[in-house]
Amino acid sequence: MPDVLYESQIKSLPLLARGKVRDIYAVGDDHLLIVTTDRLSAFDVVLPDPIPGKGAVLTAVANFWFDRTRHLVPNHLAEVPLETVLRDAQEREQVEGRAIVVRKMNALPVEAIVRGYLIGSGWKDYQATGSVCGIQLPGGLLLADRLPEAIYTPSTKAEAGGHDENVDYEHTESLLGADIAARVRDVSLQLYTEAAGYARARGIIIADTKFEFGLDENGELVLIDEALTPDSSRFWPEAGYRVGISPPSFDKQFVRDYLETLDWDKTPPGPSLPEGIIQQTADKYREALKRLTDQ
Repeated sequence: MPDVLYESQIKSLPLLARGKVRDIYAVGDDHLLIVTTDRLSAFDVVLPDPIPGKGAVLTAVANFWFDRTRHLVPNHLAEVPLETVLRDAQEREQVEGRAIVVRKMNALPVEAIVRGYLIGSGWKDYQATGSVCGIQLPGGLLLADRLPEAIYTPSTKAEAGGHDENVDYEHTESLLGADIAARVRDVSLQLYTEAAGYARARGIIIADTKFEFGLDENGELVLIDEALTPDSSRFWPEAGYRVGISPPSFDKQFVRDYLETLDWDKTPPGPSLPEGIIQQTADKYREALKRLTDQ
């Protein structure tokens, strides 16, 4: 299929890494080319089947949020046209619409997670302890309940093949230092609050989301990776939201729910997806893009 890219093949630039979803190439010493493929990972395992158009949707959504939130924190996008980096037309055509040129940053070893609703691992923690990442919550909350206020619940960034681990805020201070840790927390909450209000007006609840940050050459905090996409967030249609159930979603939770029905131990290799699951997932990603950006 012409709109599917499982793995990019760019020979004119040095390949630095293939992540779960993104292929990263060096552009000189100070920039990177990030290609968002149609790969999909679930439970930290890359599945064998791509989701058509997913990479282009993720790129468009992230770029939309990067532009909309630049007044809160600078981001890593560079004003470098793709054609100046990829001069070969065939290479450029392969990744057009799903590749960005970014400034190279010193990535911080923390994933900045903000939760506005009680779901996923947060719900499991709450059931066991009444708290999430050491933050005590009121008693009697139900699955998918809206929290009294958004909470910051960071995690460590695992190496390839590993699993992220939830940590408390004090642990991030030991990793980042008090000043940077506080800046990451405060900016993450600001980003979530502003984005959640915007999305809610368009019929999407952002239940939780994950940000990643780096430092530039001056030690300033910069938003990197992706922002507020269906891969890094739980997007729920407001019309289908009910407390006490796991709501339907515009994100890859749909695939996770399907995988939970299988006899699979959540280790590689991942199982193949039925055509119907692939198509419905692609539709959900595109619907999120349309609602948020009118594209």
